[in-house]
Amino acid sequence: MTMTPGIRKFALSVHLTCSVGWIGVVIAYLVLGISAVSSQEVQTVRAAWIAMELIGWFAIVPLALASLLTGLVMSLGTKWGLFRHYWVMISLVLTMRLPPSFCCCTCRM
Repeated sequence: MTMTPGIRKFALSVHLTCSVGWIGVVIAYLVLGISAVSSQEVQTVRAAWIAMELIGWFAIVPLALASLLTGLVMSLGTKWGLFRHYWVMISLVLTMRLPPSFCCCTCRM
């Protein structure tokens, strides 16, 4: 099934928005983690951990799942296909692997 050009452009813009947003949120998460580890102030460490939990569950996980879903729609609805190019498979495997591992790591905290 091939998408019409209008639907393809819309799906691509949603996919790029989710993927770039996911990358931005992960960078914010890393900055908070570094500040939590390197700070000596108790309030800063506590605030960073609270913010990291909120960012993780309400931004990282939903954007990762949205990126996975829109990536599947794009790969199945365009000429790129799901198994045609190795980089699509690598992206799929990484995107499927990262959210569950993030959820497992944050549940232990």
